Amino acid sequence: MTVPFMPILTQLVWPVHRIGELTEQLGRSAGLPVRDAEIPVLPQELDLAQAGTLGRYVEEIADWLGLEAEAVETPYSEVESFLSGAGPALLSLSFLPEPGFLAVIRGRGQRLTMLTPDLKQVSVPREMIREALSLPFEPRYVDEVNELLNQAGVPKRKQAQARRTILRERLSGVRIGHCWLLRLSPGASVWRLFLAAGMHRQAAQLLVLYAVQYGLFIWSWAVLGRGALAGRIEIGWLVAWALLLLTLIPFRLWLGRTQGRFAIQAGAIMKQKMLYGALRMDPQSIRAQGAGQLLSRVSEAQALESGVLNGAIVSALALLELLLAGLLLAGSGIGYLAILFWLWTLGASFLSWRYFVMRRQWTDERIELTHDLVERMVAHRTRLAQELPEYWHSGEDQAIEQYHNFSARFDRFGRIQALAAGGWTIVGMVGLFPLFLSGASQTALAVGLGGIILSQRALGKVLASIANLTGVLLAWKNVSVFFTAATRTDYPKVFTLTTAHEVTARVPRQATRSPQSSVLGPEAASPALSALVEGHDLFFRYREQGEPIVRGVSLCIYAGDRLLLEGPSGGGKSTFASLLTGIRVPQSGLILVNGLDRYTLGPNGWRKFVTAAPQFHENHVLTNTFSFNLLMGRRWPASHEDNRLAEEICRELGLDEVLSRMPAGMLQMVGETGWQLSHGERSRLFIARALLQGAELMVLDESFAALDPETLRKALECVLRRANAVLVIAHP
Repeated sequence: MTVPFMPILTQLVWPVHRIGELTEQLGRSAGLPVRDAEIPVLPQELDLAQAGTLGRYVEEIADWLGLEAEAVETPYSEVESFLSGAGPALLSLSFLPEPGFLAVIRGRGQRLTMLTPDLKQVSVPREMIREALSLPFEPRYVDEVNELLNQAGVPKRKQAQARRTILRERLSGVRIGHCWLLRLSPGASVWRLFLAAGMHRQAAQLLVLYAVQYGLFIWSWAVLGRGALAGRIEIGWLVAWALLLLTLIPFRLWLGRTQGRFAIQAGAIMKQKMLYGALRMDPQSIRAQGAGQLLSRVSEAQALESGVLNGAIVSALALLELLLAGLLLAGSGIGYLAILFWLWTLGASFLSWRYFVMRRQWTDERIELTHDLVERMVAHRTRLAQELPEYWHSGEDQAIEQYHNFSARFDRFGRIQALAAGGWTIVGMVGLFPLFLSGASQTALAVGLGGIILSQRALGKVLASIANLTGVLLAWKNVSVFFTAATRTDYPKVFTLTTAHEVTARVPRQATRSPQSSVLGPEAASPALSALVEGHDLFFRYREQGEPIVRGVSLCIYAGDRLLLEGPSGGGKSTFASLLTGIRVPQSGLILVNGLDRYTLGPNGWRKFVTAAPQFHENHVLTNTFSFNLLMGRRWPASHEDNRLAEEICRELGLDEVLSRMPAGMLQMVGETGWQLSHGERSRLFIARALLQGAELMVLDESFAALDPETLRKALECVLRRANAVLVIAHP
């Protein structure tokens, strides 16, 4: 394809196999804190033309460097606005003879700052990059549009604009993809995220604006007071006072706008970090919590966000106002009044501490009551069927009465704490009375009275914000686990991208040894082959002093193995499966996957090699489309190839009748509010979900228990045909 700007464009294109170096250099050029790490070489056997392979590589290399690459798509009509705000970004150009990437450092107006392969920063017109991204779509329509414009008699000088408008309408449904926005990983510290987002500049601007508008407010009343104390108010003083008050209006509007933008951006960062942490939480810690505890974490996360946004900024500004009020009292020449104010503030601080202690106890009571209520609601049907009616509400009245009594005491103390701000006005006036009796000047009295009023206002704001911050601190108790999980440094020590993500209709590799030689026990496996999974002397117990559930187990699993693990209920089969899949970590012993341990691979790397379909009660159908539930462990949004493969596997598992009954097929909503699946249909959905993850070892924990013999035969044939190695857990 020949275009005028092609010579310039080719100088900007990075070859695909330099994508690792490109990601690192682009992050550094954009000022992102890139982690020092040796860039892995792109595997030459990796088929980058395969759907999703290149995208996964970009995302994983960014994670390797401590960054995050977000895949984005933009409509054709919005390419200009996308480029104006893009940066740092990677743009894939697949139409070139040698496909490659463009590296955008930042976009400003009509020009983009680009990073060239020789590490130079150049400025290029935005229009040129827009045309480059549009080249795969526009040529098929250009001749048709030009002919239309000529027939319509559109002047040559206006044809370019008319052509652009027609193409924008014609290609409105086209989405331009293969673009990635590079940014700091949400796992970084909150302070670093705030710095990367420029929040420190906004915070400094907030303080300056607040100090200016507060100074103007005091100055305006000082001007008016000066005329009043002089015994006459001239028109000039009134005009000056009015002008100062009018000057306050734009500053307060500016302050409100800046404060709102700061709050929205801070809230977005906190939500992103909490979601990132929630997705990285230890699965075992989540499984140990009840529905009530999980619900309370969600509600407390919302309370933390609103408290920080509404309370932190106000508290910081209120403390600044309190400090200024104290300085005003100290500078008024009434030293004892300033001392009295700070002593009163100290007493109010003690009351605030008592308020915090009582609110913490009240919050614990409320959360406990919520936990109990939610658990009762979840088990409502079971209780109706199996519990005697006279015990349905046992203990509820006592718990509610206890909570009511504690709430009443807390409310009474809250009213006492609220009087602290109003009480200072009375104390301050009493402290000003000796100065009045001593015949002090009117100026001193006026300054002292103004200081009392301003300090009372500041103290009221501080005490009100303390109540808000108390809620934030108590919410942090439940939400901090998300932030801890988000900042957990469990990066892999080796790069783990393999073609294992891609599931094909392959026939399992023929093992050169009998599968029966791969056994659970201390026997050594044949050293002739490299084991896919190795376990040595594995021990695991749930409680520190409890009996081991898994004791001294060793195993070797090779590619092509088909293993059956049988045992009685409670014998540790599912626990052993959770050790293999990395959900639990053994107290002693070692598990290796392809010769690497979990610490070396990292959680994500481990899941690429070992996947599982857990027991029915530990697996879930989410309220979404059937396709989403199948592909949630693969990638989303799904490509056409993904959906085709998922449907093919479903039909092999005997789910073709289910798909034919669903009005929307693969796009049918399922779950609590959608199409209801039977026990056996759900089991096959879980098997298909595990197969679509494409791991080397697949663990099926009682996945065939709900299937009739004919359906079981179909499902087993599908698994044996598509899985590389299989471990089936079942009852004898």
